[in-house]
Amino acid sequence: AVAAGSFETLVAAVEAAGLVETLRGEGPFTVFAPTDEAFAQIPEADLQALLADKEKLRAVLTYHVVPGKVMAADVAGLTSATTVQGQSVSIDTSDGVKVDGARVVKTDVEASNGVIHVIDRVILPQG
Repeated sequence: AVAAGSFETLVAAVEAAGLVETLRGEGPFTVFAPTDEAFAQIPEADLQALLADKEKLRAVLTYHVVPGKVMAADVAGLTSATTVQGQSVSIDTSDGVKVDGARVVKTDVEASNGVIHVIDRVILPQG
């Protein structure tokens, strides 16, 4: 995500949550990566509170990660996927591709340890 650009908030959040080494691991991982614009949709006070709450931040970030390398062609056949956080995200392919309601705006961005699919908003686990 660092090399792909436009993910400064995501990268800062990963660092704040202490997940850098985890996500630099061998993987492979599939990351549904919110852009800086997606993070900007969160009210500033809420975003700062999230960044300050390491446990909640880790849960939100790992909710954006699915184990394994799931390419766009593979996503098309799914209705859900279990995240590293433990809960499942819903996948809707009826009008483009949406993950928990967030639209996938760019697919199959190759990373050294997996693949990134860019989404237009931050998704949140239940509870």
